Amino acid sequence: MLTLYSYPDLFGVADNNPFGLKVFAFMRLCGLDFEHRHILDTSLAPRGQLPYLSDDGETVGDSDAIIAYLTKTRGLRIDSALSPGQLNLDLLVRRTLDDLYWPMSYSRWRDERYWPAFRDAVLREHADASASTLEAAREYNRQRYHYQGIGRYEPDQVYARGIGDLRVVADLLGDSGFVFGPEPASIDAAIYGFAANIYFYEIDTPLKAFVLSRPALVRHCLAVHERVA
Repeated sequence: MLTLYSYPDLFGVADNNPFGLKVFAFMRLCGLDFEHRHILDTSLAPRGQLPYLSDDGETVGDSDAIIAYLTKTRGLRIDSALSPGQLNLDLLVRRTLDDLYWPMSYSRWRDERYWPAFRDAVLREHADASASTLEAAREYNRQRYHYQGIGRYEPDQVYARGIGDLRVVADLLGDSGFVFGPEPASIDAAIYGFAANIYFYEIDTPLKAFVLSRPALVRHCLAVHERVA
């Protein structure tokens, strides 16, 4: 039995972390039967990071590695029609989304304007979370932002970087269908993992304002959400 371990849901999406939501959406789009377990403790996860997948004793960490593992072991054909150029674009988009993660995470854990609302939402929706645990996680993230570099910028500069990433993604989307045609590919699950965690986020950050300003990005987010929620 496949079991996906990821962070808890929030604001109506299945995982409040974009990488876990990416894997969840991919598995749902592929019609896989799996159990989804929400956890906060990462001590048993490969490299101490979520999400990770358990498959009858086999443990796989990292969202891209999970998707590659499932594609190979389950013979999934969600990307089988893609050309070499489309596969290259898929990789470039995923790397852009990796960069977007930092401004998005910063808006929740670091920015004093939005942190209280995020903290209160987690405490309200998840009884197993405590204020002290969240404060410890906030300090851990503060250190991560510093060493990664995003924490050394002013907030406006942080969001300008994130909006730049979102603009590139939004420009790929048309008025109908998905990135490569009428049916979704794994790239659509990846975009959804991030866009949904901004669009459905009930706090008005600059990232959310940009998403709302791009109708094609909103349409794409809702189209994937309808299929996987």
